[in-house]
Amino acid sequence: MEGQQHGDRLKRGLKNRHIQLIALGGAIGTGLFLGSASVIQSAGPVSFLVTLSPVLSLS
Repeated sequence: MEGQQHGDRLKRGLKNRHIQLIALGGAIGTGLFLGSASVIQSAGPVSFLVTLSPVLSLS
């Protein structure tokens, strides 16, 4: 957490609600990742490469 310096002390730049939203986003992302594991397993690595190829062609 970066903060603003006031004398010898640091002021917190993130509030409690910001930390809660970061935690919520992490939980949702983990749930989506674990929920899609069976689909990824049945589709195999080829589907990942086919899906990723348009993204890689942009760079």
